[in-house]
Amino acid sequence: MIGYVTLGTNDLPRAAAFYDALLAEIGAKRIMDFGRGIAWGHAMDRPALGIMQPYDQRPATVGNGVMVAIVVDAKDKVDHLYRKALELGAKDEGPAGPRGEGFYAGYFRDLDGNKLNVFCVG
Repeated sequence: MIGYVTLGTNDLPRAAAFYDALLAEIGAKRIMDFGRGIAWGHAMDRPALGIMQPYDQRPATVGNGVMVAIVVDAKDKVDHLYRKALELGAKDEGPAGPRGEGFYAGYFRDLDGNKLNVFCVG
């Protein structure tokens, strides 16, 4: 159902370096690069994650209650991607671990303060 999600940034080169390194860990690559934004994914017909400078040219801000969840297929991949995000300068929002029955996730904020998690089920 979801085609793509975008997050705002005030420093596109810094955010691009963060997401290039982080999303490469799960095999995602840049699928769009359009001046004020970039999107990563596995293919144009699959869900993607993008960052962009706001169209209205006002500062990007973090949405209260907004979170992007990145799905992987194993707990060790959750652990790995969560640790990689922190190594790249993300802030911890909840360490990787079980969150109820059959749900395993780690939470972090990117360099612009956007909240994300990486998770697996089962």
